[in-house]
Amino acid sequence: MHIRLVPALLVLCGACASRPPNWPVTEVSKPMTAYNEAMRGLAPPVAQGVDAARIRAARSEPQNWLTYYGAYDGQRYSTLDQINTNTVRGLRPAWNFQFAPLGLIAAPATFSWEAAPIVVDGVMFISGYDGYVWALDAATGEMLWQYKHEIPLDVPLCCGHVNRGVAVANGRVYFATVNGYLVALDATNGRLVWQKAFADVRAGESATLAPLAVKNLVIVGSSGAEYGVRGHIDAFDQATGNRVWRRYNVPKPGEPGSESWPAEAWARGGGTAWITGTYDPELDLLYWGTGNPGPVFDGGPRPGTNLYTSSVVALDPDDGALRWHYQWTPHDVWDYDGVNENILFEQNGRRLLGHFDRNGYFFVLDRTNGALVRAAPFARATWGEIDGATGRVTPRLIPTPQGTEICPGPAGAKEWPHASYSPQTGLFYVPVIDACARFKRGPVVYRESMFYLGGEADVRSYEQTGYVKAIDPATGREVWSWRGQHPMVASVLSTAGGLVFTGEPNGRFNAWDARTGAMVWSYQTGNGIHSNPVTYSVRGKQYIAVPTGWGGWLEGYAPEMYGAPRGSALFVFALP
Repeated sequence: MHIRLVPALLVLCGACASRPPNWPVTEVSKPMTAYNEAMRGLAPPVAQGVDAARIRAARSEPQNWLTYYGAYDGQRYSTLDQINTNTVRGLRPAWNFQFAPLGLIAAPATFSWEAAPIVVDGVMFISGYDGYVWALDAATGEMLWQYKHEIPLDVPLCCGHVNRGVAVANGRVYFATVNGYLVALDATNGRLVWQKAFADVRAGESATLAPLAVKNLVIVGSSGAEYGVRGHIDAFDQATGNRVWRRYNVPKPGEPGSESWPAEAWARGGGTAWITGTYDPELDLLYWGTGNPGPVFDGGPRPGTNLYTSSVVALDPDDGALRWHYQWTPHDVWDYDGVNENILFEQNGRRLLGHFDRNGYFFVLDRTNGALVRAAPFARATWGEIDGATGRVTPRLIPTPQGTEICPGPAGAKEWPHASYSPQTGLFYVPVIDACARFKRGPVVYRESMFYLGGEADVRSYEQTGYVKAIDPATGREVWSWRGQHPMVASVLSTAGGLVFTGEPNGRFNAWDARTGAMVWSYQTGNGIHSNPVTYSVRGKQYIAVPTGWGGWLEGYAPEMYGAPRGSALFVFALP
Protein backbone atom coordinates (compact mmCIF):
# COMPACT_ATOMS: atom_id res chain seq x y z
CA MET A 1 0.00 0.00 0.00
CA HIS A 2 2.73 2.45 0.94
CA ILE A 3 4.77 1.65 -2.20
CA ARG A 4 1.78 2.24 -4.51
CA LEU A 5 1.03 5.69 -3.02
CA VAL A 6 4.45 7.20 -3.76
CA PRO A 7 4.03 7.52 -7.57
CA ALA A 8 0.60 9.01 -7.08
CA LEU A 9 1.93 11.61 -4.69
CA LEU A 10 4.75 12.46 -7.11
CA VAL A 11 2.21 12.99 -9.90
CA LEU A 12 0.13 15.25 -7.71
CA CYS A 13 3.21 17.27 -6.64
CA GLY A 14 4.33 17.59 -10.25
CA ALA A 15 0.93 18.92 -11.19
CA CYS A 16 1.15 21.44 -8.38
CA ALA A 17 4.57 22.58 -9.59
CA SER A 18 3.34 23.03 -13.18
CA ARG A 19 0.45 25.31 -12.20
CA PRO A 20 1.66 28.17 -9.95
CA PRO A 21 -0.95 30.40 -8.34
CA ASN A 22 -2.12 33.24 -10.55
CA TRP A 23 -2.06 36.07 -8.04
CA PRO A 24 -3.56 39.38 -9.17
CA VAL A 25 -1.08 42.22 -9.82
CA THR A 26 -1.58 44.93 -7.21
CA GLU A 27 1.28 47.27 -8.17
CA VAL A 28 3.31 47.66 -11.35
CA SER A 29 7.02 48.21 -10.73
CA LYS A 30 8.59 51.40 -11.96
CA PRO A 31 12.13 52.81 -11.82
CA MET A 32 12.92 55.33 -9.09
CA THR A 33 13.69 57.92 -11.75
CA ALA A 34 10.00 57.87 -12.71
CA TYR A 35 9.33 59.88 -9.57
CA ASN A 36 11.38 62.75 -11.00
CA GLU A 37 8.61 63.56 -13.44
CA ALA A 38 5.96 63.31 -10.73
CA MET A 39 7.86 65.84 -8.59
CA ARG A 40 8.76 68.14 -11.48
CA GLY A 41 8.57 71.85 -10.76
CA LEU A 42 10.21 75.07 -11.81
CA ALA A 43 12.83 77.31 -10.23
CA PRO A 44 13.69 80.87 -11.29
CA PRO A 45 16.56 80.95 -13.84
CA VAL A 46 18.98 82.44 -11.31
CA ALA A 47 21.77 79.95 -12.01
CA GLN A 48 22.14 81.06 -15.63
CA GLY A 49 24.13 84.08 -14.51
CA VAL A 50 26.57 82.14 -12.33
CA ASP A 51 29.64 82.16 -14.55
CA ALA A 52 33.33 81.69 -13.79
CA ALA A 53 33.92 85.37 -13.06
CA ARG A 54 31.06 85.50 -10.60
CA ILE A 55 32.20 82.41 -8.68
CA ARG A 56 35.71 83.86 -8.59
CA ALA A 57 34.29 87.00 -6.92
CA ALA A 58 31.88 85.09 -4.64
CA ARG A 59 33.07 86.98 -1.57
CA SER A 60 31.50 90.15 -3.05
CA GLU A 61 28.06 88.49 -2.89
CA PRO A 62 27.58 87.73 0.82
CA GLN A 63 23.84 87.25 0.27
CA ASN A 64 24.70 84.10 -1.68
CA TRP A 65 26.71 80.94 -1.03
CA LEU A 66 27.90 80.28 -4.56
CA THR A 67 30.36 77.43 -4.09
CA TYR A 68 31.07 74.62 -1.65
CA TYR A 69 33.14 76.56 0.92
CA GLY A 70 31.38 79.86 0.18
CA ALA A 71 34.38 81.00 -1.87
CA TYR A 72 37.31 79.36 -3.64
CA ASP A 73 39.60 80.09 -0.67
CA GLY A 74 37.85 77.52 1.56
CA GLN A 75 37.54 79.94 4.50
CA ARG A 76 33.87 79.21 5.23
CA TYR A 77 33.55 82.85 6.31
CA SER A 78 30.71 85.27 5.59
CA THR A 79 30.70 89.06 5.81
CA LEU A 80 27.00 89.06 6.78
CA ASP A 81 26.56 90.56 10.25
CA GLN A 82 22.82 91.03 10.86
CA ILE A 83 23.09 88.03 13.17
CA ASN A 84 25.84 89.01 15.60
CA THR A 85 26.93 88.71 19.21
CA ASN A 86 24.24 91.23 20.24
CA THR A 87 21.33 89.77 18.26
CA VAL A 88 22.05 86.03 18.12
CA ARG A 89 20.02 85.25 21.23
CA GLY A 90 16.92 86.05 19.20
CA LEU A 91 17.70 83.45 16.54
CA ARG A 92 14.70 81.21 15.86
CA PRO A 93 13.76 78.46 13.36
CA ALA A 94 12.44 80.03 10.16
CA TRP A 95 11.65 76.82 8.27
CA ASN A 96 12.81 73.24 7.86
CA PHE A 97 12.83 70.72 5.05
CA GLN A 98 12.62 67.02 5.89
CA PHE A 99 13.35 64.04 3.73
CA ALA A 100 13.36 60.26 3.95
CA PRO A 101 14.29 58.10 0.93
CA LEU A 102 11.78 55.89 -0.84
CA GLY A 103 12.31 52.15 -0.77
CA LEU A 104 15.52 50.27 -0.03
CA ILE A 105 18.86 52.07 0.01
CA ALA A 106 22.49 50.98 -0.14
CA ALA A 107 24.36 50.72 3.18
CA PRO A 108 21.32 51.75 5.27
CA ALA A 109 23.30 51.72 8.53
CA THR A 110 25.63 54.48 7.34
CA PHE A 111 23.47 57.10 5.63
CA SER A 112 24.07 60.67 6.78
CA TRP A 113 23.07 64.12 5.52
CA GLU A 114 26.44 65.81 5.07
CA ALA A 115 25.84 68.38 2.32
CA ALA A 116 26.60 72.09 2.09
CA PRO A 117 23.66 74.05 0.62
CA ILE A 118 24.38 76.33 -2.35
CA VAL A 119 22.30 79.54 -2.49
CA VAL A 120 21.86 81.71 -5.58
CA ASP A 121 19.60 84.79 -5.43
CA GLY A 122 16.97 83.24 -3.20
CA VAL A 123 17.13 79.67 -4.53
CA MET A 124 18.84 76.88 -2.58
CA PHE A 125 20.31 73.83 -4.30
CA ILE A 126 21.16 70.90 -2.04
CA SER A 127 21.84 67.19 -2.36
CA GLY A 128 20.93 64.37 -0.01
CA TYR A 129 22.20 60.83 0.32
CA ASP A 130 20.88 58.10 -1.99
CA GLY A 131 21.04 60.25 -5.12
CA TYR A 132 18.62 63.07 -4.24
CA VAL A 133 18.98 66.72 -5.32
CA TRP A 134 16.50 69.54 -4.63
CA ALA A 135 15.89 73.16 -5.49
CA LEU A 136 14.18 75.02 -2.63
CA ASP A 137 12.90 78.51 -2.02
CA ALA A 138 15.62 79.78 0.31
CA ALA A 139 13.21 82.07 2.20
CA THR A 140 10.35 79.61 2.77
CA GLY A 141 11.67 76.09 2.19
CA GLU A 142 9.12 75.35 -0.52
CA MET A 143 10.39 72.59 -2.83
CA LEU A 144 10.73 73.83 -6.40
CA TRP A 145 11.95 70.56 -7.97
CA GLN A 146 13.43 67.19 -7.04
CA TYR A 147 15.79 64.83 -8.84
CA LYS A 148 16.54 61.21 -7.91
CA HIS A 149 19.47 59.24 -9.32
CA GLU A 150 19.14 55.46 -9.01
CA ILE A 151 21.76 53.97 -6.68
CA PRO A 152 22.45 50.20 -6.81
CA LEU A 153 22.01 48.43 -3.49
CA ASP A 154 25.38 46.66 -3.76
CA VAL A 155 27.67 49.69 -4.15
CA PRO A 156 30.77 48.96 -2.00
CA LEU A 157 31.04 51.75 0.56
CA CYS A 158 33.66 51.97 3.27
CA CYS A 159 32.55 54.90 5.31
CA GLY A 160 29.04 56.10 4.70
CA HIS A 161 26.21 56.40 2.17
CA VAL A 162 26.64 60.16 1.85
CA ASN A 163 26.89 63.09 -0.53
CA ARG A 164 28.50 66.39 0.43
CA GLY A 165 26.91 68.78 -2.00
CA VAL A 166 26.54 70.24 -5.48
CA ALA A 167 28.16 72.85 -7.70
CA VAL A 168 26.17 75.43 -9.66
CA ALA A 169 27.42 77.12 -12.83
CA ASN A 170 26.05 78.43 -16.12
CA GLY A 171 22.49 77.30 -15.55
CA ARG A 172 23.32 73.81 -14.36
CA VAL A 173 23.60 71.88 -11.11
CA TYR A 174 26.42 69.33 -10.91
CA PHE A 175 26.70 66.51 -8.40
CA ALA A 176 28.63 63.25 -8.00
CA THR A 177 26.69 60.09 -7.24
CA VAL A 178 27.86 57.43 -4.83
CA ASN A 179 27.99 54.93 -7.71
CA GLY A 180 30.51 57.08 -9.55
CA TYR A 181 28.63 59.32 -11.99
CA LEU A 182 29.05 63.05 -12.50
CA VAL A 183 25.55 64.37 -13.27
CA ALA A 184 24.54 67.70 -14.82
CA LEU A 185 20.98 68.95 -14.27
CA ASP A 186 19.08 71.90 -15.67
CA ALA A 187 18.92 74.27 -12.69
CA THR A 188 15.43 75.54 -13.59
CA ASN A 189 13.62 72.19 -13.65
CA GLY A 190 16.02 69.44 -12.48
CA ARG A 191 16.01 67.60 -15.79
CA LEU A 192 19.03 65.51 -16.67
CA VAL A 193 21.35 67.21 -19.18
CA TRP A 194 24.21 64.68 -19.17
CA GLN A 195 25.87 62.12 -16.93
CA LYS A 196 29.32 60.57 -17.15
CA ALA A 197 30.82 57.68 -15.19
CA PHE A 198 34.19 58.51 -13.62
CA ALA A 199 34.56 55.91 -10.84
CA ASP A 200 34.55 52.12 -11.23
CA VAL A 201 32.20 50.65 -8.63
CA ARG A 202 33.20 47.10 -9.66
CA ALA A 203 36.70 47.82 -8.34
CA GLY A 204 35.46 49.43 -5.12
CA GLU A 205 35.53 53.08 -6.25
CA SER A 206 32.74 55.47 -5.32
CA ALA A 207 32.19 59.23 -5.06
CA THR A 208 31.05 61.34 -2.09
CA LEU A 209 32.45 64.85 -2.58
CA ALA A 210 30.88 68.07 -3.88
CA PRO A 211 32.17 69.02 -7.35
CA LEU A 212 34.11 72.26 -7.87
CA ALA A 213 33.32 74.51 -10.85
CA VAL A 214 36.48 76.25 -12.12
CA LYS A 215 36.61 78.17 -15.42
CA ASN A 216 34.76 75.99 -17.95
CA LEU A 217 35.41 72.83 -15.97
CA VAL A 218 33.76 70.84 -13.20
CA ILE A 219 36.24 68.89 -11.07
CA VAL A 220 35.64 65.78 -8.96
CA GLY A 221 37.63 63.07 -7.17
CA SER A 222 37.18 59.39 -6.36
CA SER A 223 36.57 57.63 -3.04
CA GLY A 224 37.40 54.08 -1.92
CA ALA A 225 41.09 53.86 -0.95
CA GLU A 226 40.12 51.13 1.54
CA TYR A 227 39.43 48.82 -1.43
CA GLY A 228 42.89 48.96 -2.97
CA VAL A 229 42.00 51.33 -5.81
CA ARG A 230 44.20 53.98 -7.42
CA GLY A 231 42.74 57.37 -6.55
CA HIS A 232 42.25 60.10 -9.12
CA ILE A 233 41.03 63.65 -9.76
CA ASP A 234 39.01 64.30 -12.94
CA ALA A 235 38.00 67.44 -14.84
CA PHE A 236 35.02 67.56 -17.21
CA ASP A 237 33.81 70.18 -19.64
CA GLN A 238 30.76 71.82 -18.07
CA ALA A 239 28.86 72.11 -21.35
CA THR A 240 29.47 68.73 -22.95
CA GLY A 241 30.45 66.41 -20.09
CA ASN A 242 33.57 65.35 -21.99
CA ARG A 243 36.47 64.50 -19.72
CA VAL A 244 39.33 66.99 -20.17
CA TRP A 245 41.93 65.38 -17.92
CA ARG A 246 42.54 62.79 -15.20
CA ARG A 247 45.24 63.01 -12.54
CA TYR A 248 46.16 59.77 -10.74
CA ASN A 249 47.49 60.41 -7.24
CA VAL A 250 49.70 57.31 -7.20
CA PRO A 251 52.38 57.47 -9.94
CA LYS A 252 52.95 54.48 -12.19
CA PRO A 253 56.49 53.26 -12.91
CA GLY A 254 58.57 55.92 -14.65
CA GLU A 255 56.48 58.87 -13.43
CA PRO A 256 57.84 61.37 -10.87
CA GLY A 257 57.35 59.93 -7.39
CA SER A 258 57.18 56.31 -8.56
CA GLU A 259 60.45 55.59 -6.75
CA SER A 260 58.44 55.83 -3.48
CA TRP A 261 56.51 52.65 -4.42
CA PRO A 262 57.57 49.07 -5.08
CA ALA A 263 56.83 48.11 -8.66
CA GLU A 264 53.90 45.83 -7.84
CA ALA A 265 52.01 48.10 -5.39
CA TRP A 266 51.22 51.33 -7.25
CA ALA A 267 48.08 50.04 -9.03
CA ARG A 268 46.28 49.47 -5.72
CA GLY A 269 47.98 52.26 -3.80
CA GLY A 270 44.95 54.30 -2.63
CA GLY A 271 45.33 58.08 -2.60
CA THR A 272 41.69 58.85 -3.34
CA ALA A 273 40.53 62.48 -3.37
CA TRP A 274 37.15 62.52 -1.65
CA ILE A 275 37.00 66.09 -0.31
CA THR A 276 36.51 69.20 -2.46
CA GLY A 277 39.62 71.20 -3.29
CA THR A 278 40.28 74.94 -3.09
CA TYR A 279 41.51 77.28 -5.82
CA ASP A 280 43.64 80.42 -6.12
CA PRO A 281 42.58 82.24 -9.33
CA GLU A 282 45.55 84.60 -9.27
CA LEU A 283 48.11 81.80 -9.05
CA ASP A 284 45.79 79.60 -11.14
CA LEU A 285 46.40 76.63 -8.84
CA LEU A 286 44.08 73.95 -7.46
CA TYR A 287 44.88 72.57 -4.00
CA TRP A 288 43.51 69.06 -3.44
CA GLY A 289 43.99 66.66 -0.53
CA THR A 290 44.66 62.97 -1.10
CA GLY A 291 43.78 59.94 1.00
CA ASN A 292 45.52 57.01 2.66
CA PRO A 293 47.71 54.47 0.84
CA GLY A 294 46.74 50.82 0.53
CA PRO A 295 46.79 48.51 2.31
CA VAL A 296 45.66 50.82 5.08
CA PHE A 297 47.34 49.52 8.26
CA ASP A 298 50.12 47.29 6.93
CA GLY A 299 52.98 49.17 5.32
CA GLY A 300 54.95 46.01 4.57
CA PRO A 301 53.69 45.55 0.97
CA ARG A 302 54.46 49.22 0.17
CA PRO A 303 57.86 50.29 1.58
CA GLY A 304 58.71 53.94 0.92
CA THR A 305 56.99 57.28 1.47
CA ASN A 306 54.14 56.33 -0.93
CA LEU A 307 53.72 59.55 -2.90
CA TYR A 308 51.33 61.26 -3.43
CA THR A 309 49.08 59.75 -0.77
CA SER A 310 48.21 61.60 2.47
CA SER A 311 49.33 64.80 0.78
CA VAL A 312 48.21 68.05 -0.80
CA VAL A 313 48.81 68.35 -4.53
CA ALA A 314 48.87 71.74 -6.27
CA LEU A 315 47.57 71.26 -9.82
CA ASP A 316 47.18 73.31 -12.99
CA PRO A 317 43.40 73.36 -13.49
CA ASP A 318 43.73 73.36 -17.29
CA ASP A 319 45.52 70.04 -17.62
CA GLY A 320 45.95 68.55 -14.12
CA ALA A 321 49.74 68.92 -14.19
CA LEU A 322 51.41 68.71 -10.78
CA ARG A 323 53.10 71.99 -9.77
CA TRP A 324 54.12 71.01 -6.24
CA HIS A 325 53.12 68.73 -3.39
CA TYR A 326 53.51 68.39 0.36
CA GLN A 327 53.09 65.07 2.16
CA TRP A 328 51.53 65.40 5.61
CA THR A 329 52.07 61.76 6.69
CA PRO A 330 54.73 59.82 4.75
CA HIS A 331 54.11 56.06 4.66
CA ASP A 332 50.79 56.46 6.45
CA VAL A 333 49.86 53.29 8.40
CA TRP A 334 47.22 54.93 10.65
CA ASP A 335 44.48 55.78 8.10
CA TYR A 336 45.12 59.49 8.68
CA ASP A 337 44.64 60.45 5.02
CA GLY A 338 45.44 63.98 3.91
CA VAL A 339 42.12 64.87 2.33
CA ASN A 340 41.12 67.65 4.71
CA GLU A 341 40.53 71.11 3.25
CA ASN A 342 43.37 73.48 2.38
CA ILE A 343 42.34 76.98 3.45
CA LEU A 344 43.90 79.93 1.62
CA PHE A 345 44.69 83.12 3.55
CA GLU A 346 47.15 85.99 3.65
CA GLN A 347 49.43 87.07 6.49
CA ASN A 348 52.18 89.68 6.48
CA GLY A 349 52.02 89.92 2.72
CA ARG A 350 52.45 86.16 2.19
CA ARG A 351 50.08 83.87 0.35
CA LEU A 352 49.57 80.98 2.75
CA LEU A 353 47.66 77.73 3.06
CA GLY A 354 46.34 76.35 6.36
CA HIS A 355 45.60 72.65 6.85
CA PHE A 356 44.41 70.74 9.93
CA ASP A 357 45.47 67.18 9.27
CA ARG A 358 43.94 64.06 10.74
CA ASN A 359 47.38 63.23 12.14
CA GLY A 360 46.81 65.96 14.78
CA TYR A 361 49.08 68.66 13.34
CA PHE A 362 48.20 72.08 11.96
CA PHE A 363 50.32 73.03 8.95
CA VAL A 364 50.92 76.42 7.37
CA LEU A 365 52.50 76.36 3.89
CA ASP A 366 53.55 78.97 1.37
CA ARG A 367 50.92 78.22 -1.24
CA THR A 368 53.04 79.53 -4.11
CA ASN A 369 55.58 76.72 -3.78
CA GLY A 370 54.54 74.34 -0.97
CA ALA A 371 57.32 75.36 1.42
CA LEU A 372 56.56 74.68 5.09
CA VAL A 373 56.11 77.80 7.23
CA ARG A 374 55.28 76.01 10.48
CA ALA A 375 53.63 72.91 11.93
CA ALA A 376 52.14 72.58 15.41
CA PRO A 377 49.98 69.97 17.18
CA PHE A 378 46.34 70.95 17.76
CA ALA A 379 45.29 67.68 19.45
CA ARG A 380 46.68 64.59 21.18
CA ALA A 381 49.10 62.82 18.86
CA THR A 382 51.15 59.89 20.20
CA TRP A 383 51.70 58.21 16.81
CA GLY A 384 54.74 60.38 16.12
CA GLU A 385 56.28 63.84 16.11
CA ILE A 386 56.64 66.47 13.41
CA ASP A 387 59.33 69.12 13.72
CA GLY A 388 57.53 72.46 13.55
CA ALA A 389 60.32 74.19 11.64
CA THR A 390 61.58 71.53 9.24
CA GLY A 391 58.53 69.26 8.91
CA ARG A 392 60.64 66.19 9.65
CA VAL A 393 58.37 63.28 10.64
CA THR A 394 59.42 60.82 13.34
CA PRO A 395 56.97 57.92 13.82
CA ARG A 396 56.77 56.60 17.41
CA LEU A 397 53.97 54.02 17.39
CA ILE A 398 52.68 51.82 14.57
CA PRO A 399 50.09 49.03 14.32
CA THR A 400 51.31 45.66 15.65
CA PRO A 401 49.89 42.12 15.46
CA GLN A 402 48.97 42.21 19.16
CA GLY A 403 47.60 45.76 19.00
CA THR A 404 49.01 49.12 20.08
CA GLU A 405 47.19 52.05 21.66
CA ILE A 406 47.71 55.08 19.45
CA CYS A 407 46.25 58.59 19.39
CA PRO A 408 44.43 59.86 17.44
CA GLY A 409 42.22 57.00 16.25
CA PRO A 410 41.59 56.14 12.58
CA ALA A 411 39.23 59.08 12.06
CA GLY A 412 42.07 61.34 13.08
CA ALA A 413 42.09 64.40 15.30
CA LYS A 414 39.82 66.04 12.72
CA GLU A 415 37.65 64.08 10.34
CA TRP A 416 36.51 65.53 6.98
CA PRO A 417 34.25 68.32 8.42
CA HIS A 418 35.85 71.64 7.73
CA ALA A 419 37.58 74.33 9.75
CA SER A 420 36.95 78.04 9.17
CA TYR A 421 39.19 81.10 8.98
CA SER A 422 37.95 84.56 9.99
CA PRO A 423 39.81 87.52 8.48
CA GLN A 424 38.05 89.61 11.14
CA THR A 425 39.80 87.87 14.05
CA GLY A 426 42.76 86.37 12.17
CA LEU A 427 41.98 83.00 13.79
CA PHE A 428 41.18 79.50 12.56
CA TYR A 429 38.31 77.58 14.14
CA VAL A 430 38.54 73.80 14.02
CA PRO A 431 36.28 70.87 15.07
CA VAL A 432 38.40 68.36 17.00
CA ILE A 433 38.12 64.65 17.82
CA ASP A 434 39.90 63.59 21.00
CA ALA A 435 40.06 59.80 20.79
CA CYS A 436 42.56 56.95 20.71
CA ALA A 437 42.31 53.41 19.33
CA ARG A 438 43.98 50.02 19.42
CA PHE A 439 45.66 49.58 16.03
CA LYS A 440 46.31 46.02 14.89
CA ARG A 441 48.24 44.84 11.88
CA GLY A 442 46.98 41.67 10.24
CA PRO A 443 47.25 39.55 7.11
CA VAL A 444 46.20 41.13 3.84
CA VAL A 445 45.42 39.76 0.37
CA TYR A 446 44.24 41.97 -2.45
CA ARG A 447 40.91 40.99 -4.02
CA GLU A 448 39.13 43.42 -6.31
CA SER A 449 36.20 45.27 -4.68
CA MET A 450 37.02 43.80 -1.25
CA PHE A 451 38.50 45.62 1.73
CA TYR A 452 42.29 45.99 1.49
CA LEU A 453 43.05 46.95 5.08
CA GLY A 454 45.85 44.83 6.52
CA GLY A 455 44.52 45.23 10.04
CA GLU A 456 42.02 47.22 12.04
CA ALA A 457 41.65 50.04 14.54
CA ASP A 458 39.20 49.65 17.45
CA VAL A 459 38.06 52.84 19.21
CA ARG A 460 35.25 51.24 21.26
CA SER A 461 37.35 50.66 24.36
CA TYR A 462 38.40 54.29 24.67
CA GLU A 463 36.62 57.41 25.81
CA GLN A 464 35.92 59.92 23.07
CA THR A 465 35.26 63.61 23.40
CA GLY A 466 35.62 66.65 21.20
CA TYR A 467 36.45 70.33 21.07
CA VAL A 468 36.01 73.49 19.08
CA LYS A 469 39.34 75.29 19.14
CA ALA A 470 40.52 78.70 18.01
CA ILE A 471 44.08 78.60 16.66
CA ASP A 472 46.41 81.52 15.85
CA PRO A 473 48.09 80.69 12.51
CA ALA A 474 50.97 83.07 13.26
CA THR A 475 52.14 80.85 16.12
CA GLY A 476 50.10 77.63 15.95
CA ARG A 477 48.96 78.26 19.51
CA GLU A 478 45.49 77.66 20.93
CA VAL A 479 43.63 80.89 21.76
CA TRP A 480 40.50 79.31 23.23
CA SER A 481 38.88 75.90 23.48
CA TRP A 482 35.37 74.59 24.16
CA ARG A 483 34.86 70.93 25.12
CA GLY A 484 31.85 68.98 23.88
CA GLN A 485 30.14 65.81 25.08
CA HIS A 486 31.16 63.88 21.95
CA PRO A 487 33.72 64.18 19.13
CA MET A 488 33.01 67.28 17.04
CA VAL A 489 32.34 66.17 13.48
CA ALA A 490 30.46 69.06 11.84
CA SER A 491 31.99 71.87 9.79
CA VAL A 492 32.54 75.31 11.28
CA LEU A 493 31.12 78.59 9.95
CA SER A 494 32.46 82.00 11.01
CA THR A 495 30.86 85.37 10.27
CA ALA A 496 31.51 89.10 10.42
CA GLY A 497 28.94 89.17 13.21
CA GLY A 498 31.73 87.90 15.46
CA LEU A 499 30.23 84.41 15.64
CA VAL A 500 31.30 80.80 15.12
CA PHE A 501 28.66 78.14 14.36
CA THR A 502 28.82 74.35 14.35
CA GLY A 503 26.79 71.33 15.43
CA GLU A 504 27.20 68.41 17.81
CA PRO A 505 26.42 64.68 17.48
CA ASN A 506 23.75 65.10 20.18
CA GLY A 507 21.75 67.44 17.91
CA ARG A 508 22.80 70.76 19.43
CA PHE A 509 23.51 73.56 16.96
CA ASN A 510 25.60 76.21 18.71
CA ALA A 511 27.06 79.67 18.31
CA TRP A 512 30.17 80.97 20.10
CA ASP A 513 31.71 84.41 20.45
CA ALA A 514 34.56 84.19 17.93
CA ARG A 515 36.98 86.16 20.14
CA THR A 516 36.31 84.67 23.56
CA GLY A 517 34.88 81.21 22.93
CA ALA A 518 31.83 81.89 25.11
CA MET A 519 28.76 80.01 23.91
CA VAL A 520 26.08 82.61 23.15
CA TRP A 521 23.28 80.52 21.60
CA SER A 522 22.17 76.89 21.23
CA TYR A 523 19.25 75.02 19.67
CA GLN A 524 18.36 71.31 19.91
CA THR A 525 17.53 70.06 16.40
CA GLY A 526 16.74 66.50 17.50
CA ASN A 527 19.24 64.87 15.11
CA GLY A 528 23.02 64.61 15.22
CA ILE A 529 24.88 67.04 12.95
CA HIS A 530 27.62 65.88 10.58
CA SER A 531 27.30 68.50 7.85
CA ASN A 532 28.17 72.00 6.63
CA PRO A 533 26.29 75.03 8.02
CA VAL A 534 26.09 78.05 5.70
CA THR A 535 24.65 81.56 5.85
CA TYR A 536 22.95 83.74 3.23
CA SER A 537 20.32 86.46 2.97
CA VAL A 538 17.12 86.97 1.00
CA ARG A 539 15.58 90.45 0.65
CA GLY A 540 17.85 91.76 3.40
CA LYS A 541 17.09 88.99 5.93
CA GLN A 542 20.01 86.80 7.04
CA TYR A 543 19.54 83.05 7.45
CA ILE A 544 21.70 80.27 8.94
CA ALA A 545 21.13 76.82 7.42
CA VAL A 546 22.36 73.42 8.64
CA PRO A 547 21.47 69.89 7.42
CA THR A 548 20.95 67.41 10.26
CA GLY A 549 20.87 63.62 10.09
CA TRP A 550 23.32 61.51 12.05
CA GLY A 551 25.33 58.68 10.57
CA GLY A 552 28.36 57.92 8.42
CA TRP A 553 31.39 56.00 9.65
CA LEU A 554 30.34 55.98 13.31
CA GLU A 555 32.69 53.17 14.32
CA GLY A 556 35.64 55.39 13.46
CA TYR A 557 34.78 58.49 15.46
CA ALA A 558 31.81 57.98 17.78
CA PRO A 559 30.69 54.35 18.16
CA GLU A 560 28.79 55.24 21.35
CA MET A 561 26.37 57.20 19.11
CA TYR A 562 25.09 54.22 17.09
CA GLY A 563 21.71 54.43 18.81
CA ALA A 564 21.22 58.18 18.26
CA PRO A 565 18.18 59.44 16.27
CA ARG A 566 18.63 59.00 12.51
CA GLY A 567 16.17 61.46 11.00
CA SER A 568 17.11 63.93 8.25
CA ALA A 569 16.04 67.57 8.25
CA LEU A 570 17.45 70.85 6.97
CA PHE A 571 17.02 73.51 9.67
CA VAL A 572 17.07 77.20 8.72
CA PHE A 573 17.23 79.95 11.35
CA ALA A 574 16.64 83.70 11.26
CA LEU A 575 15.89 86.62 13.57
CA PRO A 576 12.21 87.47 14.15
